[in-house]
Amino acid sequence: MGNSLPAFQYFYGSIEHDMKYILAFSLLFSIAFSHAQQSDSPKLVVGIVVDQMCYEYLYRYYDKFCDGGFRTLMEDGTNCRNVRYNYIPTYTGPGHASIYTGTTPSNHGIVANDWYSREDKAEVNCVEDNSVTTVGSTSDYGKFAPTRLKANTITDQLKLTYPDAKVISMSIKNRGAILPGGHLSDGSYWYDFDSGKFISSSFFMNQLPSWVDEFNGQKYVDKMLKETWNPIMDIEAYGESGPDNRPYEHLLPGKTTPTFPYNLKEMTNDSLDYGLFVYTPFANTYLTDFAIGALKNEGMGQDAQTDMLCISYSTPDIIGHAFGPYSVEIEDTYVRLDLEIKKLIKELEKQVGKDEFVLFLTADHAVVPVPQYLTDHKLPGGYFFLNDHLADLKLKLTAEFGDSLIEHQDNLNIYLDHAAAKAKGIDLEAAQSFIAKEVQTWKGVKRSFTSSQLYGASIDAEWMDMVRKGVHHEESGDVVFILEPGYLPKSKDSERARKGTSHGSAFSYDTHVPLLWYGKNVPDQELFDDMEITSISATLTHLLYLQRPNALTGKPIIPLLKK
Repeated sequence: MGNSLPAFQYFYGSIEHDMKYILAFSLLFSIAFSHAQQSDSPKLVVGIVVDQMCYEYLYRYYDKFCDGGFRTLMEDGTNCRNVRYNYIPTYTGPGHASIYTGTTPSNHGIVANDWYSREDKAEVNCVEDNSVTTVGSTSDYGKFAPTRLKANTITDQLKLTYPDAKVISMSIKNRGAILPGGHLSDGSYWYDFDSGKFISSSFFMNQLPSWVDEFNGQKYVDKMLKETWNPIMDIEAYGESGPDNRPYEHLLPGKTTPTFPYNLKEMTNDSLDYGLFVYTPFANTYLTDFAIGALKNEGMGQDAQTDMLCISYSTPDIIGHAFGPYSVEIEDTYVRLDLEIKKLIKELEKQVGKDEFVLFLTADHAVVPVPQYLTDHKLPGGYFFLNDHLADLKLKLTAEFGDSLIEHQDNLNIYLDHAAAKAKGIDLEAAQSFIAKEVQTWKGVKRSFTSSQLYGASIDAEWMDMVRKGVHHEESGDVVFILEPGYLPKSKDSERARKGTSHGSAFSYDTHVPLLWYGKNVPDQELFDDMEITSISATLTHLLYLQRPNALTGKPIIPLLKK
């Protein structure tokens, strides 16, 4: 017994001694393995979202693209040709949020660009936040932040895992910059319509970096507002589009016809209309130059830790809304954007290294042809005028329940006054069912659903599932309906209402988008598998050896990961 204690101590002392070596070896192995993984990852990931880019633009305009732009991405990288959005509505805010969170609005909460807030009794923007202030301007255009985003982005996950990683995001639209950058962005920047500068908010920083001030000081927008937007090629060469002067296009300020040239100096009477600038492809150049400025001045991709640069080109959407997908204006915009992509790739290869970055390019949604054009050409489509339908519905609800109950309508969501229903003893589900049945009888409506159906349902039908994935109980309405193919909702009929176009539906013209991958270890291949937009962040998770972002539901693109 006398020797048992020293033996006991010796035994456990030996274990402790050995464990120190084991732990030290494990730590060294872990560090080595981690470094091996990081060295296998690209130094920089560049995410490009082209706002309102139809899949077919890659092929319709292919012959006009240069070597080094879209063609390089298509031919020297992975071209995913069957990618779609798996929810509705297909808008800019939900699109960017879904790309970077890897999940749908039912999880990330960005159900539209704007929606009705029951708490505020008003419409709210998906990124508005009045608790923050503008940085870089005296305007209110900086009072925005990712506060309403309920899930982590892939950029957040990168920063959580590797705090030294740098994340920079930018766009003309605030939501196109803020949602990709996520909550932990090192710098998210967007366009100030009061000054023509790039600005940010106090959510991200207290003051702009000196390089951003210097970039703004060049006054590029002021200079370009004295220039003329002419087609980059002879206008007769735009055979993929209709004639330049078409009755389906909006007039820009100062114009009497929707035709080239667009002499900005004349259109603005030599004033500085910073809002008009974004209706020209010059805004794409402005954004590309700013992205290159960030690349250089932020030292992105210059060390072993992966960084992310997120760029969203908003102007194709702004021009597309005004002129439609078969206009000369939109074709010229994409021919010019191709040159911007080439310039960006060239700079990435120079600054980061040809085999040291991965780039993906996709769209936040596509677009429907102008419905008036469809009907004029005997194709399915048209307009759904909401005001008359809602007025009639309110009368029927009052007759049935003693109260119209309708508090608001937005994005084909009908919001009911829950407090009024409770006070008057009205069964809310009965009112929802009554409305859904009435809405289903309206010409142009495909399906209508109550919130009770959507929240209690399993996947039982394609259309219902897409609606279900696009609603969130706090932000969405009591009754949600979708229109037939080719239809657009409008408040009331007018000549203006029948010009231009939009998006937001469950149909292929809005949901089928391009997805191109290019760069380090990216195979040269075309993939035709059915893929969902949520696959992008799911794939990046494995390319960067990260934990899945908290709400991610997408599936990775396996052929892209096999070396």
